[in-house]
Amino acid sequence: MSTQWKSNMRQKFITGNWKMNTTSAEAGRLAKAIVDGVGTPDRVSVAICPPFPYLALASEILKGSRVALGAQNLYPEKDGAFTGEVSPTMLLDLGCKYVILGHSERRDKLGETDAFINQKVRFALAAGLDVILCVGETRDQRDAGQTDAVLDRQVTQGLAQLSAELVNHLIIAYEPIWAIGSTGHDATPQQAQEGHAVIRRRFGQMFGEKSAQALAIQYGGSVKPDNAAGFLGRPGVDGALIGGASLQADQFLAIIRAGISAV
Repeated sequence: MSTQWKSNMRQKFITGNWKMNTTSAEAGRLAKAIVDGVGTPDRVSVAICPPFPYLALASEILKGSRVALGAQNLYPEKDGAFTGEVSPTMLLDLGCKYVILGHSERRDKLGETDAFINQKVRFALAAGLDVILCVGETRDQRDAGQTDAVLDRQVTQGLAQLSAELVNHLIIAYEPIWAIGSTGHDATPQQAQEGHAVIRRRFGQMFGEKSAQALAIQYGGSVKPDNAAGFLGRPGVDGALIGGASLQADQFLAIIRAGISAV
């Protein structure tokens, strides 16, 4: 597995999470537009995470490009009687390099616990996938002054029983839940930077300072072309996990360009 995005300068990493959107025709057009628009971004790593039904389609389009393929979830078993689930083996077979785990929507809407997310993280890393682990606090938790405690807990429990070698293939995405989508609230670049510092500090306590300095931490709170430079220019903000803006090729490409400018 490539770790080209890791260095002393921590190369920027921009990921598009398409969530439950697009038809097959839309997915094909979007993937092709991103590949054509990205070119060869040596200074920024790029990945897209389409819905499961379109992973094979996207994989064919991404072949030979600098855009990597990721999935939005997995089940922590190689195979078996798990109706409706998708295994790491299947994702690797389709050409996936990354998988998003612990996303706030799955924690909130589907009741995924830190323990279950940790099981997924360990299984995915052992299988050979790079993991994008999402962590973040709610508005109530932030208002109660619990942000640091929530991030500490999610990092500690989400990465339990992992070796320093395996976490070399880990990215963390800080997504303050209160700043995602149409909540009416926006996080500032300063707040993003502070959250990333909390995460890096706890990660360092678990796996050592060298690993902490190599860790890429993305910001995932409604990044758009008009605010991307403000977030990506902050020290310790190593990229972005993009939701809605990744569904428009021109917007996603503009964010990638902001990442290149910030390097």
